[in-house]
Amino acid sequence: MKYLVLLSDGMADYNIEELGGQTPLAYAKTPNMDFLAAKGEIGTAATVPAGFPPGSDVANLSVMGYDPRKYYTGRSPLEAVSMGVKLADSDVAFRCNLVTLSGEEKYEDKSMVDYSADEITSPEAAELINAVNEQCGGNGLVFHPGFRFRHLLVWQGGPDGMKLTPPHDISGRTIGDHLPDGEGGGVLLDLMKKSNGILTGHPVNLSRIKQGLRPANSVWFWGQGRKPALPRFIDKYNLTGSIISAVDLIKGIGICAGLDIVEVKDVTGTVETNYKGKVAAALKELDSGKDFVYVHVEAPDAASHRGETGTKVRAIEMVDEMLGLLLAGLERHGSFKVMLLPDHFTPLSTMTHWDGPVPFAIYNRKAEKNNKNAAFTEEAAAGSGISFEDGYKLMDYFIGA
Repeated sequence: MKYLVLLSDGMADYNIEELGGQTPLAYAKTPNMDFLAAKGEIGTAATVPAGFPPGSDVANLSVMGYDPRKYYTGRSPLEAVSMGVKLADSDVAFRCNLVTLSGEEKYEDKSMVDYSADEITSPEAAELINAVNEQCGGNGLVFHPGFRFRHLLVWQGGPDGMKLTPPHDISGRTIGDHLPDGEGGGVLLDLMKKSNGILTGHPVNLSRIKQGLRPANSVWFWGQGRKPALPRFIDKYNLTGSIISAVDLIKGIGICAGLDIVEVKDVTGTVETNYKGKVAAALKELDSGKDFVYVHVEAPDAASHRGETGTKVRAIEMVDEMLGLLLAGLERHGSFKVMLLPDHFTPLSTMTHWDGPVPFAIYNRKAEKNNKNAAFTEEAAAGSGISFEDGYKLMDYFIGA
């Protein structure tokens, strides 16, 4: 039996007047998702336990079969693993976004214009992060460049209890009420202010402005945590497997779980990603003997964070096309199961993550059902009568463990 999970990040949403009172998932043309609903089963799973932040870190741990209440230590340590950054037990890792803040006002009065600095390229971002590290690093503080706007700060022996806000939670809002607070917060705020001075006039940003692009004029810290540890996926499920994603966080979870990480050229985390390359890589892994592949697609989430309704619909339709290609390729194996779901809600109305049970669909090629007029939507899944209050148990159910 082959097992494939297609994770459509942030796909779940609420009804939108712009789409005739439908969700983007219900509005989009998704014949392959609807096929899963018609020939498989649909339901909901609470991927974010009560009291946990509704982020991709917590939610993807659940989807992968790991109870966040036991294994969650923070988002950034998982990204550090993917980036090859070794953490000591006393180290604290922080996600370090490159963001665009508004102009001339004092730092506390600025607003969050763009949490991703117009999806800045990785080479540009590396130059900026290295400049910040040269002038602000030292005394146990080390900046590490990552992918596009996503980077890392490691504070050796630092505190981890401060209150930090994800930048995508405050798009368009004044940042003053969302700055670092608590033990060590003053150090981080000072770094953020210094970075603004360093980056505002940096040649990379001056060039971006000339091109009509937003400058990456500050760093922003969030998602702190300490060194993680997970049981190996093969020990839990007796399956070999691989992860395919553009995102360091998802790769980090995979590495901690002992899964292989498959790199695909030209993946971006947006709707412009090389989605056919991801499909080809997933099928190659299964053809080469792997039992399980986890394909993560960031594009619906990215569109929601930017409040782009049309782009989110297009991203969902792209995921549906991926699903169709995967189903066709899996036919040569005869016996296979596919699970499709988002990790969490990312409503266009709020442009940030939201908790609540997410819809899922499971299809077993050897045990097809016949659900007339079935469709894969949030409403249909919620009305199916199938639900998992502990979302991490869904993987057990999918695999049959």
